[in-house]
Amino acid sequence: MIILGDLNDVTEAATTQILHGPGGSEIGTKGFSLPDQGDDARLFNLAPLIPPKRRFSRVFRGNGELIDHILVSKELLPGNPPQTPVVDSHIDGLGSLPSISEQPSQRRGEPGSDHAPITATFDFS
Repeated sequence: MIILGDLNDVTEAATTQILHGPGGSEIGTKGFSLPDQGDDARLFNLAPLIPPKRRFSRVFRGNGELIDHILVSKELLPGNPPQTPVVDSHIDGLGSLPSISEQPSQRRGEPGSDHAPITATFDFS
């Protein structure tokens, strides 16, 4: 299972954590291999796999935020340790991202998106 897109909230926000549960079993932690407590459909946020300096998908008031996410089920991360995909935020794809504010109408008529695409490349060979 894959859920991806603009969740409009950062990784640490309660609204995002509803999808991937509390901390302690993320990719790269020792709890990753432990069974979840009653949730057969646990999702893993691929955000920690994005290089730290690139871990944002929009710029809000001059600060980078990651509000676009890719969450996957454990079946897409086989192996122990898990076989992880290559994940990146393409923040430099079309030049620099514009910094936005609370006023959504400020960018009306401007070309391009204020979000950078987040991608994950899986190797199933």
